[in-house]
Amino acid sequence: MQSTHNATDVRKNWGQFNDDVVRKGPQFVQRNRDEWAALSKEQLHAAFNSFYFNANLFHEDDGSITLSIRDLGIIANGETEEEALAELAEFLIDYAEEYQEEFELYYRSPNRRDHFPFIMNVLIQDDIEGVKSLVKCQHGEK
Repeated sequence: MQSTHNATDVRKNWGQFNDDVVRKGPQFVQRNRDEWAALSKEQLHAAFNSFYFNANLFHEDDGSITLSIRDLGIIANGETEEEALAELAEFLIDYAEEYQEEFELYYRSPNRRDHFPFIMNVLIQDDIEGVKSLVKCQHGEK
């Protein structure tokens, strides 16, 4: 079990605290009843890298491609798989931003709480290409 820092001490030694997070690993802080963890972006990537999206791929009668992430209710369509994937990634980014903006509501909703680690993985990506890499396509049924 890792020791917990007092928030007052963290505030007094902010520079050292940040250096410790980056160089030594996650740090835990307590302020009154609240406890929280500080992690570097690299550590966040390691913590959430196994949370990716399974998307069903459908070939439509008109020749277009539809991608669907059933668990999130997100569907995208494009003339090519790449177009559909880019649209799906944009939808994932929008959903992640909305989740973050309405965090208390979404995180406390029983049907959305489990989305949290997936949302974190979207939020820590550097660009849309990173988000697209989180989507694993598999052929679905019509």
